[in-house]
Amino acid sequence: MELFLNIVSAFFIISGIFFFTVGVVGLIRMPDVFSRLHATTKADTLGAGLVVVGLAIQTGFSRVTVGLFMVLAFVWLTNPTAAHTLAKAQYTRKHRGESDD
Repeated sequence: MELFLNIVSAFFIISGIFFFTVGVVGLIRMPDVFSRLHATTKADTLGAGLVVVGLAIQTGFSRVTVGLFMVLAFVWLTNPTAAHTLAKAQYTRKHRGESDD
């Protein structure tokens, strides 16, 4: 049973790392601020969720698991909110005629 939990946990953690990597590639490759925000926000939120689920499976139910899910809830609330704020600021800046430099 422990081997099965280790395999499932490793699957979730590796999947989360994959999405973090996709987010970094999106940050580097996308042409504008809005595309970069979209790529990183979606990938980082999903990657964090998968890594936390993998860590929760690895540790079992304990105070650590509760703390992990509290951190995950914080990430799920703040990551999209911060991306929205950054996108709105860039949109406002662009329509006022300021340059991107």
